Parts: sequence; C-alpha cells; structure tokens
Amino acid sequence: GDVGRVLLDPPGSRVRKDPAYSVLLGVLSALILLLPGAARGQDTHLLVIAGVSGDEAHVKQFHGWASSVVDGAKKHGLADANITYLAERIELDPARIDGRSSRDVVSKTLTDLAARTKPNDEIFVLLIGHGSFDGKTAAFNLPGPDLTAQDYAGLLGKFGAQRIVFVNTASSSGAFVEALRGPGRTIVAATRTGGERNETRFPGPFIEALEAETADRDRNGRTSVFEAFEYAKQKVAASYEQGGHILTEHATLDDGAEGKLASTQFLAPPRSRSAEMANASPELKAALAERDGLERKVEDLRLKKDALASEAYEQELERLLTELALKTRAVRELEAKK
Repeated sequence: GDVGRVLLDPPGSRVRKDPAYSVLLGVLSALILLLPGAARGQDTHLLVIAGVSGDEAHVKQFHGWASSVVDGAKKHGLADANITYLAERIELDPARIDGRSSRDVVSKTLTDLAARTKPNDEIFVLLIGHGSFDGKTAAFNLPGPDLTAQDYAGLLGKFGAQRIVFVNTASSSGAFVEALRGPGRTIVAATRTGGERNETRFPGPFIEALEAETADRDRNGRTSVFEAFEYAKQKVAASYEQGGHILTEHATLDDGAEGKLASTQFLAPPRSRSAEMANASPELKAALAERDGLERKVEDLRLKKDALASEAYEQELERLLTELALKTRAVRELEAKK
C-alpha cells in the first residue's frame, strides 16, 4: 500500500508528467505484490503447544486446531524435522504429537531450538489453550506447573539473530506482549490485557487464516502474520456483533514497526529456488541470485521507512524497484531462451 502511494503520488509534488514514466511506476507498484517477503530466512521452524484442556470437548478442539496448523505447514513445504507439536495427551495422536506439553518439555524444546537454529532463521511459536492472570503474573496453562510470561521471555532470550513470531491465542494473553516484545519479534495476543479472562474466539479464525485465500490480501500465495491477524480480528468482532454481544477480547499485535515486520513473516517457508536452479545456466543462476538480493533490499528498506526522511525513502525505493523490474525482465528473458 505505501509503495503504491509513494510511486504514484509521492509527497512534495514530484509527480512526473511523462506517460511512459507513469506506466513504469504502475508496473513497479504491482510488482511489489509479488515479493516473497520472508526471503531473508534460511529455514522456518514451527513449534505448536497445546496446553491443558479441562474437558474432552477442548481436547478435541485444541488438537484439531494444532493438527490443522501442522498439516498446513507440511503442505506448504515445511520439513518434518522443523515442526514440533507438543500436547497434553500424546496418546491422542502419537504419530503427529512429538511430546507432552509440560513445563520441562516446553522449556527444553525451546532451549534446544535456540541452540540448533541459524541466524536469520524464522521461529514460529503458537500457543493454543487457556491462560490466566492474577493481577501481576500472566501464565499459559500447561499440564502440571505453568509457564509464565516471564518464563517465556527468558526462553526467547536464548535466541540471537533469529526472527521470532510468538502467537498466544489464550485468554489473558495480552499480558504477554510487554514481557516478550523485542527487536526482530512479532508478538500476537488474543487479548489486549491480562484482565480479558474470558475464553477467546481468536484461535479459530487465526488458524483458518493461515490457509484461507481470502486472508491473503496481496495475493502472493502466502498469508503473512499481519494478514492472518487482521483477518482473525475482523472475524472475531463480526461474531460478537452477530450474536448481539459486547466484544470482550481485543487482539493485539506488536512488532515494533506498526505491522511492517509482521507483513514479512510467514508460516509457509520462502519460495523454493530448487526448481528454478535445477537446470539453470550459470547466467540464469546469477540473475536469480541478483533478483533475490534486490527483493531483500526492498524488504529491508520498507522496515526502515520510519527512520528515513520521506524524500530519501521515496528515491531509494524508486531506484530499487526499477532495478528489480529490470532484473525480473532479464530473468524472464533468460528463462525464455532456455
């Protein structure tokens, strides 16, 4: 959205009158919608934690949601080795569940993950279950002792340069945001505060959004965390309104960049270059690498927008998008020759 406005109607009345230039800017504005977003990440790792259920109905519901996320991630190309699903009852689905979601197992899983992941890997943690808040401390309820927001803050502190998405879909999850926020992190909570203690409706629509085409607003074939959040937030509000009820949960997203970071984070891994590279000529391989590099530069620039002067941002964005358009055309020409 900001790209289109910058290109087609930049501030300071710098709009050029040349029709050919206007056409080019229109093409560049459309091109930004094709960017993969998370190209920077080397690998994506998913950890799904289904907490204590309380009754059989919630056991089935939590497992259904968790299974949907796990199966969807596999369908989109996430390797089995990069997916961990912890649940209250392993016997419920031993072929899919990797361990019990106890305090010790969750802590060890995150500690081991921090030790083996590479810088710039994407870490996606999803909590499904019930939460609690006593006025001072917020916790996600697990079989046995719970893990508090401060406990998770300590566990996330073990990660270095990895980019993290932490989604807590439980009640009272809003109290996690302040404790967990930090550079390179997107924190999503189903509630605005710890005081919103009612069972949340957020997890269903959020998980649905990861697979729903209607949630993929920019039509790039993958739903970003920001897109999933907006989709779920609207669905929840609509469900309360339709039932004639007062909205008792207010979902929150904090990435330190007004959604810009979350717009570049995905559960689905970055598009694979293996098919393109398999039989590519050295010239085409070089062009593909240059194209990927330009895409990353555009992504980095968008994240730095608020720290740059408006005119400097617009000029650099225009330069990068022009280079990207030309390089994309060169790639297509080389592919056509092949």
